Amino acid sequence: MDDVSEIEVFVFDGSGHASEGTLEEFTEGPSNKFKWVHINHSSEKGGAWLKNNVGDALVVDALMADETRPRCTPHLNGVILNLRGVNLNPEANPEDMVSIRLWLEEALVVSIWRHPLSAVNDLLDAIKRNHAPLSPGDFIAKLVLRLADRAEPTVANLNEHIDNLEEAMLDASAIFPRQQLADIRRKSIELRRYLLPQKDALTTLEIEDVNWISDRDRSRIREAAERIARLGEDLDAIRDRAQVVNDQIADQRAENMNTQMLLLSVVAAVFLPLGFLTGLLGINVGGMPGVESPYAFTVVSAVMIALVLFELWLFKKLGLLGKRKPS
Repeated sequence: MDDVSEIEVFVFDGSGHASEGTLEEFTEGPSNKFKWVHINHSSEKGGAWLKNNVGDALVVDALMADETRPRCTPHLNGVILNLRGVNLNPEANPEDMVSIRLWLEEALVVSIWRHPLSAVNDLLDAIKRNHAPLSPGDFIAKLVLRLADRAEPTVANLNEHIDNLEEAMLDASAIFPRQQLADIRRKSIELRRYLLPQKDALTTLEIEDVNWISDRDRSRIREAAERIARLGEDLDAIRDRAQVVNDQIADQRAENMNTQMLLLSVVAAVFLPLGFLTGLLGINVGGMPGVESPYAFTVVSAVMIALVLFELWLFKKLGLLGKRKPS
């Protein structure tokens, strides 16, 4: 990408319309209009403009940091706001959440991005349809609501997967891919890692004494925070349900293993006395009974069959054979 495609500048008239320009036009333009500068993190021109026009080192460092977590920090006459959205880019994992770093002032929004974010693309589409934000407060309210909108299908998809696994648990013969269950737990943990701090960041923004955020915008920011809180609760439930399913699978496998071990133990117990008897009769010493009798083999075989039947009856009476009640 060149610097032109890595930097987008919009000037809003406060009535739902916006015009796209350049950094030079932005610097020379009127100061009474709300402006948005959207800069790619890797843009050298954008980084230089940020240092020259925003100036404050704390703000620049926060916007250009390599790694960020959701946060809201009022500073001087503005607000540093770091947010995350689900990664809906092609061949990407939604749980690898994409960051957007924002510097908000009364008539200025500066955003830094490293990867495309669907919620930002929604705002760009709205600008093209002449439904642009009316103010920085309206901008951030629309953005955080779109972030919540984009996250909800991902969480709902995880819920559907865990529902299917719980339903499959009713089938005793079902085979469970342990990797699939592990993926659900991993995704829920990674999503929760950023969504819960994001809820705290939005709550901080909503209660801060920032005079250019209207009551209407605060209510929408509060709604976004509550929706994200609900998503966090859903992710907690998904993680716990996945653990329950994992425990049930482990119990089922342990029960199957115990059944197989019991069967092997019964077989060994049945043949142990038979092996002892045949071993005793097979020793090559004098005085073995029945050596000269033509009926000796038949008698020994009958005794052994009777011994097996007696053992099977005894094991059944002791409850070691037959259908076991489910635990």
